[in-house]
Amino acid sequence: MHDATQYRIGPVVLAAGVSRRNGYTFLLSAFLSIGLMTFITAGQTYILNAHLGVAESVQGTITGDLVLLTEIITLLLFIPAGVLIDRISRRGVFAVGFLMLGATYLVYPLAPSVEWLFAFRVIYALGVVAVAGALSTVLVDYPIERCRGKLVAMVGVLSGLGVVVMNQGFGSLPEALTMQGVEPVDAGRLTHFAVAGLCVLGALAVRVGLRAGVPVHREERPTVRTLFLSGFAQARNPRVLLAYAAAFVARGDQSINAAFLILWGTLAGRAAGMSNAEAVMNGTFIFVIAQIAALLWAPVMGPILDRMDRVTGLAICMVLAAVGNLALMLLEDPYGDYRLVFFILQGIGQISVFLAAQSLIGQEAPENQRGSVLGAFNISGAVGILLITAVGGRLFDAVDPRAPFVVVGGINILLFFASLYVRLRAAPRPIAAAAPAG
Repeated sequence: MHDATQYRIGPVVLAAGVSRRNGYTFLLSAFLSIGLMTFITAGQTYILNAHLGVAESVQGTITGDLVLLTEIITLLLFIPAGVLIDRISRRGVFAVGFLMLGATYLVYPLAPSVEWLFAFRVIYALGVVAVAGALSTVLVDYPIERCRGKLVAMVGVLSGLGVVVMNQGFGSLPEALTMQGVEPVDAGRLTHFAVAGLCVLGALAVRVGLRAGVPVHREERPTVRTLFLSGFAQARNPRVLLAYAAAFVARGDQSINAAFLILWGTLAGRAAGMSNAEAVMNGTFIFVIAQIAALLWAPVMGPILDRMDRVTGLAICMVLAAVGNLALMLLEDPYGDYRLVFFILQGIGQISVFLAAQSLIGQEAPENQRGSVLGAFNISGAVGILLITAVGGRLFDAVDPRAPFVVVGGINILLFFASLYVRLRAAPRPIAAAAPAG
């Protein structure tokens, strides 16, 4: 029988049976998870250039297709993974996910050709499904209801810090090793092996530190049939449909930032005469700047969204995102003057749309169909990644490295006008009225 005592971690009161050790382990897993998942882009960019010598003219397409493969697998497996998480063990699936990420980083730098990268990406996708699914499930399990928002905020900050630390720290490691006389290929392998080791430590931490078993009372995950009949049926509500469209562009924007900012910076660095290691380090720094801006802007934008109609907030955030994406047309060189301003605007726009989409769907999803609506919302986001990265990668190669961002900026503008239309024509979902004063 679990201890019924309720413990605290800062402002968060944990659910009965969840210990402080469980809580702190979960926060550590939040710090590690997203950072370890996103490092694949920086590491992959280094491998394409230093290990495999892939022509620059096709790197955008390859990068986009690797993301496409990952999303297809995650889209197919997120429901089966959810069943395993609910029926077997949160910490068991979490640990296996970390080990799969570690296995990916172990074999990725050993790939003899691009085709092998696609094969190894399957292992990575399985790890992403397990880690992301377990992270979001434990996030629901551990706090009491009134503290869930606070824990979500803590996880968001720690995840952002993890992305910055992992990508900047390990992204700089090949350059540091080559400066010590290590061969470029060996530097890439040692960097990836170090990341794999951190994945193993993450697996051990969640296996030992998270609560065993699964909750006695758990929500049933919606089947695919329920998702499509119930989740997408809710799109008859214009505000829900708008939220689905916002998820499409928000997740797509996040994906192109991770995939193409690093690649653009790396290829521009090589063209300027940098070594592969130095170019990847500087390309990763561009991505990190955008993520730091997003991390600092999130606690500013969140309270603003809480004080206005959610659709009005989404319209404002679409403008911010359009500015961030379309402003890149003025930046011909990612190492040019005032470049930091452009990447800060990128980060602000990206996180603004993400927060606004989450805020809108959280308000509009009917309580008795919330699981189905959120499932459909996540599917819309996955489809956004599929299409935007696949098209964006080809435009990156054939047109211009800034082309994927211009496409997303155009979608931002369309959804700004859609938000205005919905704001004027569709009332918000009725919410229980407050008790009268006095």
